[in-house]
Amino acid sequence: MVAVKQFFNALLDVILPPLCHICHSFIPDAGRLHICPTCLDSLPLVSSPLCPICGIPFIGVGGDHRCGACTLQPPHFDAARAHFLYEGSIRELIHTFKYNRNSHLRYPLALLALEGISRFPADYDLNLIVPVPLHRSRLRQRSFNQAVLLGRILSRDLALPMMPDALARTRATEPQIELSAAERRVNVKGAFSVRGAERIAGKRILLLDDVMTTGSTMDECAKELKKAGASAVIAVSIARTAR
Repeated sequence: MVAVKQFFNALLDVILPPLCHICHSFIPDAGRLHICPTCLDSLPLVSSPLCPICGIPFIGVGGDHRCGACTLQPPHFDAARAHFLYEGSIRELIHTFKYNRNSHLRYPLALLALEGISRFPADYDLNLIVPVPLHRSRLRQRSFNQAVLLGRILSRDLALPMMPDALARTRATEPQIELSAAERRVNVKGAFSVRGAERIAGKRILLLDDVMTTGSTMDECAKELKKAGASAVIAVSIARTAR
C-alpha cells in the first residue's frame, strides 16, 4: 500500500510539479508548505523586542516592554501576536489568498503562522477558536471568510474546537485600509455582536484574523467576547503591520 501511494505521489509530481508559492520555482521536496528554502528565509518575522500586549515590534535591542498605546489605553484582548510583518512576499501571499480567491493558499499561511504562535494556546490554556467575521455583503462578494478557512487548519493542528458563528458583524463597515487609526476605531465601533453568550461564558478564546494593523477590529471583537463572559481573549493573526 505504501509503495502504491509513493508511486502515485511521484506520478503526480511529474504531471503537476510542485512549485514555490512565492517564486514559482520547482521544489523537489515541497512538503506541506510548497515554499522553497530561499523564499522561506526571506519572510519578514516579528521578533523581540516587542510589546507583550499588542505584539508590535520595536526597532533596536532590549527587552519586551509595553508600547505607549497599550500603556495609555489597554486593549480588551489580553495579548496579540503575529508571526510575520505585513510586507514583502507574505503581504503578496495574503492579498492573493483574499482578493484573487486562491483559497488553497490557506494551507501555507496557516502552517507558517502555527510555527510562531503554537505555544500560545498552551501558555494561556485556550480552549476555543473564534474567527473575526465578515459582513454578509462582503462574504457574498468574496465567497469565503479567510479567517474561517485559516481557523479550520489551526483547529485541526492545535486540536481546538472552532466556533465560526460566535461573532457576527452586525453592519457593513468601510474598508479599513485607507483609514487612520482613529477612523478605524470609529469605523468598527459597535459593528460586532456575540451570538449565544452562554457558549462564550468562561471560554479562553483564540481570536483569529489574517492581518492586524492598528488592532481596532480585534479590540472591538474582544470587547464583545469579554462582555459575553469570555475569561481570556488572545488575538492571533498571520501578519501585522508595524505602526
